[in-house]
Amino acid sequence: MKVTSMECFIVPPRWCFLKVETDEGITGWGEPVVEGRASTVKAAVEELKEYVIGRDPRLIEDTWNMLYRSGFYRGGPVHMSALAGIDQALWDIKGKFHGAPVYDLLGGACREKMRVYSWIGGDRPDDVVEHVKQQLEQGFTAVKMNATNEMQYIDSYKKIDEAVDRIAAIRDAVGQDVEVGLDFHGRVHKPMAKVLAKALEPYRPMFLEEPVLPENNEALAEIARSTSIPIATGERMYSKWDFKPLLEGGYADIIQPDLSHAGGITECRKIAAMAEAYDVALAPHCPLGPVALASCLQVDAVSHNAFIQEQSFGIHYNVGNDLNDYLMDTSVFAFEDGFVHLPKGPGLGVEMDEDKIRRAADDAFAWKNPVWRHADGSIAEW
Repeated sequence: MKVTSMECFIVPPRWCFLKVETDEGITGWGEPVVEGRASTVKAAVEELKEYVIGRDPRLIEDTWNMLYRSGFYRGGPVHMSALAGIDQALWDIKGKFHGAPVYDLLGGACREKMRVYSWIGGDRPDDVVEHVKQQLEQGFTAVKMNATNEMQYIDSYKKIDEAVDRIAAIRDAVGQDVEVGLDFHGRVHKPMAKVLAKALEPYRPMFLEEPVLPENNEALAEIARSTSIPIATGERMYSKWDFKPLLEGGYADIIQPDLSHAGGITECRKIAAMAEAYDVALAPHCPLGPVALASCLQVDAVSHNAFIQEQSFGIHYNVGNDLNDYLMDTSVFAFEDGFVHLPKGPGLGVEMDEDKIRRAADDAFAWKNPVWRHADGSIAEW
């Protein structure tokens, strides 16, 4: 079997799908994208595809190493996201060739279903109590929200109080019936992160995500010493080598590699195993589309340390389109009591609606994250 063609489709709301075809008629799908840089990743896939076309798609480990190691300059969000989408599609093909879910080829599932959480509140967290009630009505038992708006290196305690008031309002409304992950989103710098973490502690968040920017991960050691709340990070880390110092440092409790950014299924399976050796939990990052979510669930299925999975149904970014819009079978991601069952179909377990994808594809479509500024005019972290 040989790869015969590779084609990317940039589609709303902010996704990029990759179709990989073979000479035996088996097609695989991947989701190579960096949110806000979809066209750049598509160009990277175009550059890499000359190494893949003509190869046996089942030789995934060798292809991965070729696409990574044969480039003298390697790593980072664009390269690793392009590689991730290709890797996902090759696993999809291999699973379909063998008539088995990818997780069967990775050793078989160690769980029947995966707990999931939903996003609430938007970029600037608002109406969180009402959103939590809606999620509870839909059967979810865990949510995540942005903890703050933009924050300066040293900022006012008013912003600290506002962040505390939001989760306090949730606890007042629904008590402990829902677990709440708080995403600092890299918006908070070390001096205020310590203050905020301590102030939030009485409300028992599920985790604090990206308390500081990943380029400042060394600050997590000091933050971790100031709070008992589990520390989560990893969505902007792209390889096992990026995660190595984080795990060796011992200051992260939960890692969140993104299956569309961190080298795909092949690499994230290895990252998950590394984390297990350090007694660190896995909660893959996934505010993206159906291929990305299906890929996450394949790794969750075989990772003993996976405890919860992000998913983007109804997320504030999904304006006009949502995950089911590009699927032939919309029952694949059926949530029940806060869980989703593992996909049972071969490969990634999702059948993409190529006609809808082709109709929606638009290279001129470009989702961009907003540019935020502080009161003094300086750029703020979004």
